[in-house]
Amino acid sequence: MSEPASDRPKTLPVCVPPVDIGTRVRALLEVLACSGLPSQLLIANGLRMAGVAPLDAAGRLTATFVFTLSLLDTLVITALAVLFVRASGERPRDVFVGPRRPAREALLGLGLVPVIVVLVLAAMGLLRLAAPWLRNVPENPLEQLLSSPGRAALFAVVGIVAGGFREELQRAFVLHRFEQFLGGPWVGLAIVSIAFGAGHAVQGWDAMITTGLLGACWGAISLARRSAIAPTVSHAGFNTIEILRVVLMR
Repeated sequence: MSEPASDRPKTLPVCVPPVDIGTRVRALLEVLACSGLPSQLLIANGLRMAGVAPLDAAGRLTATFVFTLSLLDTLVITALAVLFVRASGERPRDVFVGPRRPAREALLGLGLVPVIVVLVLAAMGLLRLAAPWLRNVPENPLEQLLSSPGRAALFAVVGIVAGGFREELQRAFVLHRFEQFLGGPWVGLAIVSIAFGAGHAVQGWDAMITTGLLGACWGAISLARRSAIAPTVSHAGFNTIEILRVVLMR
């Protein structure tokens, strides 16, 4: 016999306590620490002190400096992100890998590579038609580093490790903290995408805008899939194709 409605236990609404200011400040400091700016400044200064010059006599970026900076920063950002996640009582696997099958996410990332390539070509072509003045850098300074097959191969490794892995792990962590404490994931996506584009300003304003859009695409995929695997594979694949394109066109 069923109980009268009046005798049934009532389900109380779940009250989510507001996030205190200390937690928000801590999250903001973690985001800034993982932004790459503090770590790259420290590493760059350390490399200069060790005698590794960022520019050669002609004022061009040196391969040793760029490669070393990128790989060391990957180690620092990865360590910081994992440390911060563990310190907050979370599991890195839950934040970066998510609930989906890794192999399936990797296949999705591979399938997205040609889509990303087409989107980039379309965006660059549209910008050059609508606003040709945005192309303020005749030659991408990073492309000057691909002067030999050996350097191209090394740069491909950097593009996969520092470009694909580090930047997508970094993006996933920052978006995670925004979702938890800093105004929501889509606010974080807008801020991160603008910063991602601005970080590529040395390649030209057109590349800066296109890269910002790319970052927004990869970030949206990360949020939708609750996993950084597909964006990481897609990003690494795109970087590899770009390097091959430059090498073959020389």
